[in-house]
Amino acid sequence: MAELSASGIIVRTMQLFFSPTSPYARKVLVAARETGLDSRIELIAINPWDSASGIGQKNPLAKVPVLILQDDTELFDSPVICEYLNSLLADSGLIHASRPERWHVLRRQALADGMMDAAVLIFLETNRRPQGERSRWWLDLQLQTLRDSVAALESQVPTFTEPPDIGQIAVGCALGYLDFRITDLDWRGGAPRLSSWFQRFSQRPSMQTSAPSVPT
Repeated sequence: MAELSASGIIVRTMQLFFSPTSPYARKVLVAARETGLDSRIELIAINPWDSASGIGQKNPLAKVPVLILQDDTELFDSPVICEYLNSLLADSGLIHASRPERWHVLRRQALADGMMDAAVLIFLETNRRPQGERSRWWLDLQLQTLRDSVAALESQVPTFTEPPDIGQIAVGCALGYLDFRITDLDWRGGAPRLSSWFQRFSQRPSMQTSAPSVPT
């Protein structure tokens, strides 16, 4: 897809291959919207579980999201894509350039991404694996990971800032995925500050337009 620049030169937009239910893809969508880069990205929704999607030709891991740059370079996974988006910003507001702020932001993103990993594993174990083959030990391990992560984030809420950086965006998308897929986990019960923050964060236009709504 191409667009006309202010100088009248035709340039190609980037393409983002994503699944509407992927929390990792949602993180990229929210980051792009929050930074105003969404207008430069063409969205292509696919089902990565469908071999006909061809996602393996763009990412050998056969996962989303994948960002195709103007020169056809393929970027994956979500932390790499968000680093690239950050490189397009003059003020580097998404991922702080200075230390130690940068490491705090990246560490929070890693924590939230780990929560997404645990939640996805729970979903796959309970929805894609035959009931007789499911491991209660494995599920309990992932659930404890989620509880410990929520407890850690609860103590960090006072350090959250505006506008949101990639760490906070990742946290919002991870919590949104818990509400979407792990509905029997009462993560709000022991995290009143995190719950209050998420309620406000969820009202941002970037979160509203990217909310998962098509179960697969």
